[in-house]
Amino acid sequence: MTRFTVHTLFGVLLALLAVEASLRFLPVSTSTKTGYYIHPLILTYPPYQEFVVSTGWSLRNAQHHRANNYGFLTERDFAPDPRAIALIGDSFVEANMLVESDRLGGQLESLLAPRPVFVLGAPGTSLLDYAERARFARERFDVRHFVFVIERGDVRQTLCGSGNIHGPCLDPETLEPRTETQPAAGLGKRIFRESALAQYLFSQLKIDLTTLLKRWRPTTASPPTLGPRQPGGPEDVPLEKVDRIVGAFFASLPHGSGERWLLVFDSDRDHPFEMPITDAPVRSHFMQLALQAGAEIIDTAPIFRDYLHATNLSLHVSPSDKHWNREANRLVAEAVAIKLNAIKRASGVAMGFHPH
Repeated sequence: MTRFTVHTLFGVLLALLAVEASLRFLPVSTSTKTGYYIHPLILTYPPYQEFVVSTGWSLRNAQHHRANNYGFLTERDFAPDPRAIALIGDSFVEANMLVESDRLGGQLESLLAPRPVFVLGAPGTSLLDYAERARFARERFDVRHFVFVIERGDVRQTLCGSGNIHGPCLDPETLEPRTETQPAAGLGKRIFRESALAQYLFSQLKIDLTTLLKRWRPTTASPPTLGPRQPGGPEDVPLEKVDRIVGAFFASLPHGSGERWLLVFDSDRDHPFEMPITDAPVRSHFMQLALQAGAEIIDTAPIFRDYLHATNLSLHVSPSDKHWNREANRLVAEAVAIKLNAIKRASGVAMGFHPH
């Protein structure tokens, strides 16, 4: 190795170290260190883990977070409380792009006070993961009232291999139950996720090394392989499969004494005036099955449509982030609180919400 090469490598190393040091002063998304800390099928953050999230190359909308005593993103610690309401879902419930008071859980708790709301949200999950968390809340905290936020892709994503599974799932062909857990981070990943530069490249810029390697690697033409057609959207599930998937979800929920389920169905907020319920067969069928199972439901389509018609204001966090923003969460929280107040409970516990 020549002296020039040594000097060049040394210069590159110094430059990388300087960039690393500079990025550590900026709100680059930090490692969340998710794992199976509280349950073998429930992926959470380490209890009381502190982390930062931000968006894009310019580190927009930086949020500083701290998980609770069970590793969920909420300021409220969990403890046994039969008055509590479990709010369960995916990234729409966790909403790490918002401050606590703007999320659905925070707004709902302010409406239902003094009843606590236990927020058990986890990104990249679907129906059977929700059921796993519901059973956990019932067994560990004596929770009997459950609110589920049903995202438009949840039925399809319940199939194994969807990429939205933390534990239980259904075989795409046979619909038999299976388990897919996330692999533990290897040594290299554990090292890289402590680097601000690596986090910036892979979390902020979304660089995919696999894609880059495929572009650089020489390829030879090969005949196309025929395989099962991959689902292309939230409605791309045959209704006979919807029956089995939704049936498995309700069968997995806790059934004991006094359990009540409320399902909130998200809707197409990009085309709110063009999506009558007949154009969403999976969603419509799911709502019918939920009612048949004894659950209460909230259809957000008319709620969001009325708001958009009256205000013409977006319900998205940003043009690039289609999660619910503060106003969308407010609308849903008010609808949930009114619905919960209307549900007759054998325990006679008042929900504490009074509409404005």
